[in-house]
Amino acid sequence: MTDGFPGAAGRARRLPRFRRRAAGLLRWTSLRMRLVFVFALVALTAAVSASGIAYWLNRNTVLDRTQNAVLKDFRTALGERAGALPVQPRCGELQDAARQMAAGPQNYAVLLIGTDSEGKECVAATDRKLLTPKSVPQSLRTAVGTARPVDDANRFSHHLYWQRKEVGDVPYLIAGAKVTGGGPTGYLMKSLATERQDLNSLAWSLGIATALALVGSALLAQAAATMVLRPVQRLGHAARQLGEGRLETRLRVTGTDELADLSRTFNRTAEQVEQRVEELSAREAASRRFVADMSHELRTPLTAITAVSEVLEEEADSLDPMIEPAVRLVVSETRRLNDLVENLMEVTRFDAGTARLVLDGVDVADQVTACIDARAWLDAVELDADRGIVARLDPRRLDVILANLIGNALKHGGSPVRVSVRTEDAAGTEHRCAPGAVRGGSSAAMSDGEPDDGPAPGGVLLIRVRDHGPGIPEEVLPHVFDRFYKASASRPRSDGSGLGLSIALENAHIHGGEITAANLPEGGAVFTLRLPMDASRLAGDDRAEGGGAPRAPGADDAGARSGTEDGR
Repeated sequence: MTDGFPGAAGRARRLPRFRRRAAGLLRWTSLRMRLVFVFALVALTAAVSASGIAYWLNRNTVLDRTQNAVLKDFRTALGERAGALPVQPRCGELQDAARQMAAGPQNYAVLLIGTDSEGKECVAATDRKLLTPKSVPQSLRTAVGTARPVDDANRFSHHLYWQRKEVGDVPYLIAGAKVTGGGPTGYLMKSLATERQDLNSLAWSLGIATALALVGSALLAQAAATMVLRPVQRLGHAARQLGEGRLETRLRVTGTDELADLSRTFNRTAEQVEQRVEELSAREAASRRFVADMSHELRTPLTAITAVSEVLEEEADSLDPMIEPAVRLVVSETRRLNDLVENLMEVTRFDAGTARLVLDGVDVADQVTACIDARAWLDAVELDADRGIVARLDPRRLDVILANLIGNALKHGGSPVRVSVRTEDAAGTEHRCAPGAVRGGSSAAMSDGEPDDGPAPGGVLLIRVRDHGPGIPEEVLPHVFDRFYKASASRPRSDGSGLGLSIALENAHIHGGEITAANLPEGGAVFTLRLPMDASRLAGDDRAEGGGAPRAPGADDAGARSGTEDGR
């Protein structure tokens, strides 16, 4: 069915890609982004500060120059034109003087206010829509009309005053003064729109320059960050390679700066680590060879001793009663020593990486039953398993795992021991029997004479071994699979060697599975074995064909007699 929505498989494929991109983005935004941000912030602060200072200085310069020129021209024109009028001029004379003053190069509007011979106020304005007595701010009119005392420091009773004002979003300069000696009062109004346009153009230019400076600083920061981070990235890559086991990894050192010193330190550290690992590897290899050689050397005398002890055991009933206990002790210790040697050989095969899987189709219920029956545990073990759960596993290694887990439960737990077999699908749901399997009956009769198709692809086999004992102490629980670990130091000698559960775990790992141990709330311990239903992908092609495949060197049946203790 294709309804246009991506399926779970598509989402699962895209999720790792998204995570890789997110991880790359996080790596990029860590140190690199901080460097770029700091560079950009410094550049932005410097550019804005420089632009603001430049704009302020240019603004004051432009306005002061225009203002000084206008005020100088107005003072001169007011003195020459209005000062030449009579003390009580006629309105026509006042109007002519205002037009003559406004005709100057500065192009401002003029307002003259005087009193004629009849005592009437006369107002002469060159632009009655723009400049009238009402449009002049009251504060300016008050300042212009106020007479100041004349003294040595102040030679004139009236002065020229000015201020800036906006009319309809247009800035204007308004100034006024009174002619000394009782003459008319004059005002001017000059538009500063041109100056504002010039200042706006300057602001835009400075803004563009600031933006260019910010972009340039970001590019410069990117280049600087690349130069700084490239050695750090090489160092991180080398550290990852060193962590992956490539101990020959070294960095190329150039320069004499701190990063070069760091690279030299890394190279010295890597060299020391490589030397130390080589020493430890040599010691470990020597230890493995020693254990393997010792185990092989012990097998020959042990074979002879075992044969003699078996003869003595057969004749034990006819021996002197004083000698019989000694003979039985020799027999039991010989078997224990033989088991220990076989376990050590199995461990050396795991350590050397020579352990291999010999796969075959296994009915798990039959396999568990055979393991229990071979060791005479039928009366002490309860089996909860449906026949028909077929898995492709190594039968011998599965028998070793089961023998160790069940034997450990019988020895250190409490009867009865319960063994349950289940399967688990990809969704994590447990099933009592495999899909299509028939509960009960033999494997051959599962499908009315049809050959078994083998295990279902995917899925997990779950085998739980539960006892009814006191459980595993919490401080012991993390160490139950450790080699030679025993819970109580007060009883270092026991029937086992402390290798049983370790060997069981290694056999689970070689199948691609796992064994976990836990305590149950109602009492007792439970060991859970998880194995893939089909372990073919973990075996070579020559071994994945089933029981006819060749066995690994030394992979005899000794493992089936491995110890069954965890040291509890």
